[in-house]
This record gives sequence, C-alpha cells and structure tokens, in this order.
Amino acid sequence: MTRKYTRDHEWIRTDGVRATVGITDFAQHALGDIVFVELPEIGRKLEKGKEAAVVESVKAASDVFAPVSGEVVDVNAALKDDPARVNSSPEDEGWFFKLKISDASELDGLMDAEAYKQHTGD
Repeated sequence: MTRKYTRDHEWIRTDGVRATVGITDFAQHALGDIVFVELPEIGRKLEKGKEAAVVESVKAASDVFAPVSGEVVDVNAALKDDPARVNSSPEDEGWFFKLKISDASELDGLMDAEAYKQHTGD
C-alpha cells in the first residue's frame, strides 16, 4: 500500500484501484478538537481537488478535498458518533472515506511522505 499527501493536508492510501482518504496529523492538530464530520454519500462521484467532506472543530470548519477522482465505496460511520477519532488516530482509525479510483494517473501529482514533511516544515 502506498500513502501520498496533498498540499491541502489530505492523505490517501492506495491498494490497487481502491483508496482510503483522511486528513493528516498536521491538519487535525491545526484544527484542534474535532466535533463533527460530514461524510460523502456512498456512490457519490468525486472529482480531484473538489470538496468531498467537511470537518468541524472548536476552532473552525474546513472542507476535505478529494485527492483523486473516483466513486465513494465506503465511509467511516464511526466518525458520526466519535468525531474525535480524527484527533486520536488521524491516519488510521480516523479515516473519512474509501473510493474506487477512476484515474490512477492523478496520484502522480501528489507528494510522498518526505515531500509532505518539507511542505509542512516538519
């Protein structure tokens, strides 16, 4: 499985044409305590760079963008009752949705872990 990152602080973990998407530890830390997550509908077609979900914290609300185009095949329903999972495990149990990638070449424009670290100044 490969993990890549966007400039808007989303991560995507791919396994063939399937992918899991969430926000990075950097993003959840900047947002603060997450209090609500609005997830996309299963079956929704997402376009790379367009709004896919919403996350709200005690500080602000923020859009979560699709790192690549594809169809939503699963959502993390546990976030409805426990949105704080995004804070405690942003790159594991706090994932937002899974999709079937429609254009794998879109992954080429995303950052690897080292490039993302440089992007965030870590």
